[in-house]
Amino acid sequence: MVLLFSVVISIVRLTSLIYAKEKIILYKEMKSLVYILYIFALFYLVTTTDFESFSNNFIPFKEMTRYRLTSPLFYRNVIGNILLFLPFGYLVTDMITEKAKKCPILIVGIITLITSFTTEVIQMKIGRSFDIDDILLNVIGGIIGVIGYKIFHKMLRQIPESWPVHWIKLFIFMGGIFLLFMGYTWLCEVI
Repeated sequence: MVLLFSVVISIVRLTSLIYAKEKIILYKEMKSLVYILYIFALFYLVTTTDFESFSNNFIPFKEMTRYRLTSPLFYRNVIGNILLFLPFGYLVTDMITEKAKKCPILIVGIITLITSFTTEVIQMKIGRSFDIDDILLNVIGGIIGVIGYKIFHKMLRQIPESWPVHWIKLFIFMGGIFLLFMGYTWLCEVI
């Protein structure tokens, strides 16, 4: 499904660029595709992964505090929810910074909150459970993504101007998303 989605979105975007006679900036097109695929994969993961959960949780910290720090459920539910939204915070910061030249953590926190809340409502409507703790953990992941973005871009300023910085950023972001999804998938399989 991801392959089909990638092909379709790429063909439509390429056709629209050619038809509008716009300059094709491969780095930006690849970055947009990676962002779209991440959101698609995130939505797919949070709506199709079968976790055993039988009731909704509207009390903050109730679920996450019942796990021992070394238990598999702690890694899956607490660490997993943070890791899933870490790239989200990064990409939202990148998208806003590209247009506005700055991006406050509060803005990314609010966008992550709305996105996570919407995801939890969708999960509840499709027969899974709503968990306020997931929202809190997702927002923490988004904020860590913002911090990671800011640290990463301070490091990029040290790279010589002759290097292809845009491609380095895209490669590292793609690699990071891949590692996070693989780690999360492995974690879910082990448990």
